[in-house]
Amino acid sequence: MLSESLLLTSLEKCKSLSHLNQIHALLTISGLSNVFHYNAIIRAFSSTKFPYKSVSTFVSMLRNDVIANHLTYPFLAKASARILDLKLSGSVHGLVFRTGYASDMFVSNSLVHMYGSCRDIVSARKVFDEMPMKNSVSWNSVMDAYAKCGDVNLMRKVFDMMPQRDVITWSSLIDGYVKDGNYVDALAVFEEMGAGGVEPNEVTMISVLCACSHLGTLEQGRMMHKYIVENGLPLTLTLRTSLVDMYAKCGAIDEALAVFRAVSVRKTDVLIWNAMIGGLATHGFTREALEMYVEMQDSVIRPDEITYLCLLSACAHGGLVKEAWKYFKSIAQNGMVPQSEHYACVVDVLARAGQLKEAYEFIHEMKMKPTASMLGALLSGCINHRKLDIAEAVGRKLIELEPDHDGRYIGLSNVYAVKNCWDESRTTRESMETRGVRKVAGYSYVEILGTLHRFIAHDQTHPHSEQINLMLNLIVKQMKLKSDRERQRHILYVMNDM
Repeated sequence: MLSESLLLTSLEKCKSLSHLNQIHALLTISGLSNVFHYNAIIRAFSSTKFPYKSVSTFVSMLRNDVIANHLTYPFLAKASARILDLKLSGSVHGLVFRTGYASDMFVSNSLVHMYGSCRDIVSARKVFDEMPMKNSVSWNSVMDAYAKCGDVNLMRKVFDMMPQRDVITWSSLIDGYVKDGNYVDALAVFEEMGAGGVEPNEVTMISVLCACSHLGTLEQGRMMHKYIVENGLPLTLTLRTSLVDMYAKCGAIDEALAVFRAVSVRKTDVLIWNAMIGGLATHGFTREALEMYVEMQDSVIRPDEITYLCLLSACAHGGLVKEAWKYFKSIAQNGMVPQSEHYACVVDVLARAGQLKEAYEFIHEMKMKPTASMLGALLSGCINHRKLDIAEAVGRKLIELEPDHDGRYIGLSNVYAVKNCWDESRTTRESMETRGVRKVAGYSYVEILGTLHRFIAHDQTHPHSEQINLMLNLIVKQMKLKSDRERQRHILYVMNDM
């Protein structure tokens, strides 16, 4: 039998699931004799890709009449949180209650996290409210639960109620806003955090960089990079990946490459390669994206599902149909299963290239039902290549799939307008209003000297609206003058040749 110290040492040095399985098998053969051994194995499996093995080990523990203690349940709750099975989570909670550990603060914290991961905010809040004592982990756990359930308003209320806030609390709030798509609010909280004298950590900066990447605020992203360097935050691979992703999404490809190349190839992983390949693909650097993939293969980095999404996106932008088929087939050849996103990308490649018949047949031959993203790609291709009859049929199907999506009605209405079917165009928009679907106003952000400005169509609330409109009118007039001059030159050129 392994001693407790030797077991801990072995688990700390464990670098793979196969190694962990060997340790588990050795202990099973020699006989898992006490709760310490079981807890160590349950804890180890809870952090792997197979957390259900923690549950099976726990069941074996009960069958062998080994009594669980206050350390067993947090590990078991962590495994249940990763399995995302609400019924299992309820069973774990029931065992905690029956064995008398419901009042244990550390066990209760793990239950709050477990329910939050399973998106059961009612149960998470109930456990939190019934806790006789709470610490910062308790507050952070319930705040994270609200974030995972998409309720950022209640998340903020919990934050405002907290007696004390640390860097983890602030980071959780920022991350919650980022996951909910409230990127402007995330950056505002970051500024509030700095004003309060709380220094951000790696987790904070990853969330903030993610907000910058989605908003396209390059100057703010550069400021965050500068802050990281000047304050000596460790440039971990995860943080470098976030920087590459931010620069790439903001269009600063050279800066993204500079961060990427600063990492030793042997220390890279698939995530940072994906960020770089995806950034190149998004901005139309098709050849460079595919060359980067070849370099990735030469570096013996195994591609994942996201890698192929990036490659298919590059093919779509570059019109590379043959290459797209090759990458799509490679997914299965490398032991992976193509997801709906991969199919949607192939449809997009074919539709952009004008191969609408092939795209239509590809959708009908799929084993899965077509998604809105697949049909949306086909619709765009049909409109661009003036295959309006197919576009009409696809547009109708999109409304069936997403009856609450305003863009689906507007898309079909526009198809009818191009066909000069004005009655059908008007009827489609009336149908949208009848069903209570409202058109969401489009808006855009412009970053000037590190400050973000939001613009909505026909909105005059911006403090400099008058000056902006004057400048726009001036630009339009200059464009018209230039266009008129070019037209005059062309007429004179034609007349001289007569």
